[in-house]
Amino acid sequence: MEGQHTIHSFDEELRNLTNHIGGMGGYAERMVEQAVSALVSADTELAKKVIEDDALLDQKEREIGEDAVFIIAKRQPMASDLREILGAIRISGDLERVGDLGKNIAKRVTAISEARQPVRLFRGITALSDLALAQLKEVLDAYASRSAEKLGFVRDRDEEIDAMYTSLFRELLTYMMEDPRNITACTHLIFCAKNIERIGDHATNIAETVYHIITGNTMPPERPKEDKSHRIVAPVPGAGG
Repeated sequence: MEGQHTIHSFDEELRNLTNHIGGMGGYAERMVEQAVSALVSADTELAKKVIEDDALLDQKEREIGEDAVFIIAKRQPMASDLREILGAIRISGDLERVGDLGKNIAKRVTAISEARQPVRLFRGITALSDLALAQLKEVLDAYASRSAEKLGFVRDRDEEIDAMYTSLFRELLTYMMEDPRNITACTHLIFCAKNIERIGDHATNIAETVYHIITGNTMPPERPKEDKSHRIVAPVPGAGG
């Protein structure tokens, strides 16, 4: 919000919308943290909790959407106020997707736990998750403080997440080739890693929305939008040079 309105209840409504986004963001972060923790420790009960919690995150998104529509209908906002409200709708949508990605990781815990993999592979998943969640937290902090300056790190961090995902993808592919018995578990781990990489993308989407809320402009320049895993080709056994 760029200033105080003559109708103080309008300011309160906008503050509540911001607070609800903050609460939803914290909830989405915990879901992903718990999903990765369940994955690493093969905790199927914790995974089940994450799956069940997704319904509450969906409800939070619906409530934010309903609140935003109510404010628009009641206040007929313009300019920065309208950006604020529409931005909250967009951010809640990205956070809902973050929760879905966490739920998808949790759904794979049982399949992966049936054949335990080397600790180093889980270290890679954990490091990727830590990076993506740190990005999400910093973006949400920038939203709460309305600080466009805090968003400068976003693209560098997004490239770092993509590079880490590509490296982990290569490692998992190599491990599958070494022993076909690893294929099922490693395939699930690749999907988990991709889900975490996508969380980084949603954090970047939120950063762009926050920048637009604050400045009214598009965040320049366009960011890289892809990892490099599609360029990795498994070597053909027996093929020599």
